[in-house]
Amino acid sequence: MAFTYKDYGTFTGPNSFNGDYDYDTVSKEDFWYGDLPTDASFKLTDLAMVLFHAPGDYVGFYCNGTSTQLMTLAHSTGNIPTFVVQASNTIVNGKVIVNESIICNGAIAANVTINLAGVGDVATNINLAKTLPAKPFDIPHPSKDGHRLRHVSLEGPEIGVYFRGKLNGEHIINLPDYWKNLVDEETITVQLTACKYPDSSLYTKEITSEKIIIGSEKMTKIYCHYTVYAERKDMDKLIVEYEGQSPKDYPGQDWLNLRGN
Repeated sequence: MAFTYKDYGTFTGPNSFNGDYDYDTVSKEDFWYGDLPTDASFKLTDLAMVLFHAPGDYVGFYCNGTSTQLMTLAHSTGNIPTFVVQASNTIVNGKVIVNESIICNGAIAANVTINLAGVGDVATNINLAKTLPAKPFDIPHPSKDGHRLRHVSLEGPEIGVYFRGKLNGEHIINLPDYWKNLVDEETITVQLTACKYPDSSLYTKEITSEKIIIGSEKMTKIYCHYTVYAERKDMDKLIVEYEGQSPKDYPGQDWLNLRGN
């Protein structure tokens, strides 16, 4: 084993094939980085360290050639597939920038506020949501300066959807084409309110997951507002009341993965 002090670091490595790895000599000072056996990647004058496994299989620690402000640890054939740090604690003083995903197999503890773009303080928002008796949304008021507008989600004992509109002389309500695969046809109900002309004889003649045919004993043309409700069939039926101490005890479909299944 031999080493030489150069710009941006100290080079270390194994013996070469012929056993001569003395890069302290002046004669090797200017070209040691080109003598790595079968190296195809790290022929860099700014190479600081090489970890050697076999010819063509290296890990190099190096700079960008002009400054020590950017340090890189890489494999001789590209990225390091797995980099394992076996330490009880790893302390980083400065920013950690991740260009791809982070996989965490344990708990995450943060002693400061965690902010996500467009979300803000996640912990505070989650705790606030847990204390609310209903599910609201709150936005700046669209027409009054200095005011806000709050609505609350409609709640009921089913996983329901609705569709509403108006008939102007027609007698068929065409439902969205995705309803046939989304809703249970047997749960479809319709509310009708006559408009333009009084008509208390409005009724539903036929209901399917694709269309609803409206009839009248008085009018040949139908003028009405309508609201159609249905229950989704792509999810298990909602269990309204159940025994437990938290949402994790819900005995039905765990679509929020609260139980970590």
